[in-house]
Amino acid sequence: MKLKLVLYLLLTFISIVEIKAQDPIFTQYFLIPESLNPAFTGTLVTGYTGLIHRSQWPNDNRRIDTEYAFINTPMGPKKDMGLGLTITNQREVFTEYNYTQINGVYSYNVNINYDWRLRLGLEAGYGHKNFNFSNLLFEDQINPNNGTITSGSLDPSAMNYNNKISFLDISSGLLLYSDKAWFGASLKHLNQPNIAFTEYSNVPLEMFLSVHTGYSFSLDESHMSFFPNQTNLLFTANYIRQSQYNRLDIGTALDFKPFIIGVLAATNPQGKSNNSHLLTSLNFFSSIQLNRFVFGYSYDANTSKIGNTQGVHELSLTWQIGRECSSCENYLVKHPWGRNY
Repeated sequence: MKLKLVLYLLLTFISIVEIKAQDPIFTQYFLIPESLNPAFTGTLVTGYTGLIHRSQWPNDNRRIDTEYAFINTPMGPKKDMGLGLTITNQREVFTEYNYTQINGVYSYNVNINYDWRLRLGLEAGYGHKNFNFSNLLFEDQINPNNGTITSGSLDPSAMNYNNKISFLDISSGLLLYSDKAWFGASLKHLNQPNIAFTEYSNVPLEMFLSVHTGYSFSLDESHMSFFPNQTNLLFTANYIRQSQYNRLDIGTALDFKPFIIGVLAATNPQGKSNNSHLLTSLNFFSSIQLNRFVFGYSYDANTSKIGNTQGVHELSLTWQIGRECSSCENYLVKHPWGRNY
């Protein structure tokens, strides 16, 4: 009965979505799934914290830098709740656009049976965007006779621009998981906040859908003697959609303690034009675990015709705060991707 309820909630959750803009996306979402889904908050038996930095198209005017940091912990007598804090920052070099958001996160765990658990998550906070509109050039600043440019504009649009805006943002997610597998879905910007920079305009921040999964398969159990002990084969997939933009990442990795190495294929399954590419990049990643720390690095190699972008680089660091409690009940699990302490 509980499993039927979970499937009903998941299908209902996806079917009501009508989504439209683009949020920061991380190649290493599997190491920091909190960036995708608030339901991952509190899934470890101890506190957990981490940071990831993404540099997209470096050494170019199109460069975009993004950071995401989080900290969370299980709460309650049975540790069936999770509390967390997340911070996101994104900067565009050419436009001087900057976006910062700070959210509080709450999650609640329900045991379905001995192996499977359902966790629901809610995330809410304030976002702040600012833009240097002094860099914009309006028509009345250009002298058509000699081509000179004046420093000010009388255009009503220029005079009504706000350089800074703030907004309330609400997201939710659910997660069905066991010791070796997880299936999740999240929906960001439920309230579709107004992110217009002009006083009387309304530009809703379109909802962001993510459906994701991961699975860890032990090669020790397959009796493949040429693999070292404690070797796992890992699989992951993540489908995202926001407005007309969509993306599907599919990847695999080999986990042989303390290393993980693998590759993701970033695809565009629903091209919007004849110039769209099905495969947009191949993303190579690796991580190393040192005690309670996991260090990760990834490089996205462009496969489209966009030109030489110098790729996309990501650096991540996660840390398990404290040791596992041997007396804690077994309804909180370690994440199969780099969280096996």
